[in-house]
Amino acid sequence: MEKIINPFINYEGFNCFGCSPDNSFGLKMEFVDEGDFFVSHWEPQDRFQGYNHILHGGIQATLMDEIASWYIYAKLGTGGVTAKMETRHKKPIYTNRGKLLIKAWLKEKSSRIASINVEIYNNDGSLGATGIIDYFILPPEQAKEKLKYPGKEAFYLAK
Repeated sequence: MEKIINPFINYEGFNCFGCSPDNSFGLKMEFVDEGDFFVSHWEPQDRFQGYNHILHGGIQATLMDEIASWYIYAKLGTGGVTAKMETRHKKPIYTNRGKLLIKAWLKEKSSRIASINVEIYNNDGSLGATGIIDYFILPPEQAKEKLKYPGKEAFYLAK
């Protein structure tokens, strides 16, 4: 289990809604590499609700998209853009019952598309939502040039 470093925080103008620790309106997600899986333990706030204490579906989709992109960065060693997202909302996900577990892993990968499975669990362990996020991935050299991708090693502490 290894905490992932956010190398983007040093980039001028960085203010990502999903992962910037300085975006006062954002989600401030952090990630852990657990081998085959990436996880995020995220504490929802009522400001992200749709109905009474239920996490807005758009925020759920954003959580899934964000963790999938970080899986691409740190595990696949490149960057990309979301090509398609399919979500299923199975049970309410609550904003007032503690931290959520968001889990991502590779479903399949071709030369240009990576499909990432994502699940969001309530604090009681119940599965609230699932998703499959398809990313159009760039060759690492293009990701560095076009997306300022810092390289896979930038996400991990040097050993």
